[in-house]
Amino acid sequence: MSKLGNLGARLHRGEIGYDFIKNRKIWYGLSILITITAIVGLAVRGLNMGIEFQGGAVFTTPKNVSVSVSQAEEYAETASGHDAIVQELGDGSMRIQVAGIETDKANQIKNQLSDDLKVDAEQINAELVGPSWGEQIANKAWQGLGIFLILVVIYLAIAFEWRMALAAFVALIHDITITVGIYALVGFEVTPGTVIGLLTILGYSLYDTVVVFDSLKEQTKDLTKQTRWTYSDVANRSINSTLVRSINTTVVALLPVAGLLFIGGGVLGAGMLNDISLSLFVGLAAGAYSSIFIATPLVADLKEREPAMKALKKRVLAKRAQTAAKGETHDQGADEAYADEPEDAAPAVVGPRNQPASRTRGRGRPSGKRR
Repeated sequence: MSKLGNLGARLHRGEIGYDFIKNRKIWYGLSILITITAIVGLAVRGLNMGIEFQGGAVFTTPKNVSVSVSQAEEYAETASGHDAIVQELGDGSMRIQVAGIETDKANQIKNQLSDDLKVDAEQINAELVGPSWGEQIANKAWQGLGIFLILVVIYLAIAFEWRMALAAFVALIHDITITVGIYALVGFEVTPGTVIGLLTILGYSLYDTVVVFDSLKEQTKDLTKQTRWTYSDVANRSINSTLVRSINTTVVALLPVAGLLFIGGGVLGAGMLNDISLSLFVGLAAGAYSSIFIATPLVADLKEREPAMKALKKRVLAKRAQTAAKGETHDQGADEAYADEPEDAAPAVVGPRNQPASRTRGRGRPSGKRR
């Protein structure tokens, strides 16, 4: 078995683990800092909305135009009075995009480009997008995102419970805010491809979150009937048992997206790939982070506000303090303390295995109880 596979197996069995829940305030603080940075970037720089949302015109030149991309961009900005985006296509033609102009100015810009590029005006293809149509597209994009979030919350509330639905919703808003903020800071153009990428990464984020929630739901059945583990202990076990799986799926998903972003968009200059690849790259990373460091710790916080879970935590801590006060290690007396309770899987812990919070099985006997 590979080292990573062996690590995953040990995490799943609870032999080792990292206490994510205990350090949740660190993760909350880091997430708040990143989110504030994204919001500030969005407020200061704003989004570079594509022509589909602002309206404008796209001019496609004939093949083998005898000017460079930078020269064509300068000509287009001079003719329109607006910023222009110029891309060289594979067949040698150029795609000149000018957003935020009135459609009645398109012919004037087209004629000016014809003179500057020294090509026949009839050879320049113009596609016009009206501002009202772009506004409708933007509204429908926001409506689609809103409907998606509502359906997600309803489903999770039915399949799990409202606390998990609320935690997943907070994690999704966290992912959206960070992704949109990165777009504002980087200045990449927001197109319908960006919206598609955003919805795609929300699906990936939900997948990781639901995997942890399903494990948590299974392990917390009849939790109040024992006094070994608090809800946070079991939540921590759920994260650790699915940690390697989450890392593997995220890395495998990020590799091709990184190829699109850094090689396709950066090295090869295929700017249109940036629209979807940046949202996928940032969103996948943020989604994996939020599933581990935001959603599950938040569920643990919400659950341990319940009276039953508060009482359970009090009983668990009291029994652990009682065992520690007797000066007994697990091998000396913890077996008798928990002998009348079911043999549930122990949450992953950090530190020596002889602590009361962990449970050494067996020592050569099937049940691990003293004879």
